[in-house]
Amino acid sequence: MSNILIIKHGSLGDIAQACGAIQDIFENHKDDEVHLLTTKPFFDLFKKNPHVSNVILDKRLSRFNLIYLYSLMKNIKKFKFTKIYDLQNSSRTSFYKKILFPKATKEVWSSTETTLPEGSTKQDFDKDSVLSRFDHQLKSSGINTNHTLAPDFSWSTSDISQIKNHHELEKYIVLFPFCSPHLTSKKWPYYNDLISLINEKLENKFKVVIAPGPGEIKEAVSINALCILDNGKALDISQLAALIKDSSFVVANDTGPAHMTAHLGSKGIALFGAHTTAHKVSIDRENFKAIQVSDLIKLSAQKVFEKLVLSLNTH
Repeated sequence: MSNILIIKHGSLGDIAQACGAIQDIFENHKDDEVHLLTTKPFFDLFKKNPHVSNVILDKRLSRFNLIYLYSLMKNIKKFKFTKIYDLQNSSRTSFYKKILFPKATKEVWSSTETTLPEGSTKQDFDKDSVLSRFDHQLKSSGINTNHTLAPDFSWSTSDISQIKNHHELEKYIVLFPFCSPHLTSKKWPYYNDLISLINEKLENKFKVVIAPGPGEIKEAVSINALCILDNGKALDISQLAALIKDSSFVVANDTGPAHMTAHLGSKGIALFGAHTTAHKVSIDRENFKAIQVSDLIKLSAQKVFEKLVLSLNTH
């Protein structure tokens, strides 16, 4: 039995996308112990993942913090990993490779760089969709990929019956109108107009709810929807996953919860401006679709509502 390491630091959407790749690595290493290196926001979440034996915390302190770096490298080295799958593919993980396995090829260290298609640059390769890049990386590393292109994030859910009972949630639509403060180009401005249409045209058959993150609770007051919290605190990732999984529909900006919805198999739509494409971030699924426009300000609430109703009435 060997020890295998997967590196996946974040973010939330990336975690949801990577769970198919993690499952494939696990299934191709049945006789080995699969460990996963991640950051604090996802440490407890990954402990629930049935395809991971052990979770190692990386505090991601400055590379110039030599005491921390020495401690982390010492911790990693003690496992004598025979293979590392770098699913983060960042400058930081490339730096780790230089310390741990400076001369390693894809047989030992699987990353975008070590499995780069012949004749292409990393910049060119990064233009492909996220899931197709994972698929190429793992196939080039000798992994049979049955789940990489179809991640299933449902392992992440927890029991939220108490929260649902408290808010009397049966049939409900979840909106995610928030985004990072520095990514305002991702933000669609007409959620309250959409809520009015849902309540009026669907005759209040569905409750409209929001589930703000810790930094979004104050902003949530400006949205005319039921705010779902757990004793005044933001839901954790597993509670959020369950809320999404049990919903009738989700409408979201291009954020972590949108990617969770896509890979939980739930119905919904993500709203994309010009910042990226739905194809590149692999968000388009059987039940979850994207509306792509050049400018989100020009996307009307009526258009989003029509897509919502069309999707609700299918299947």
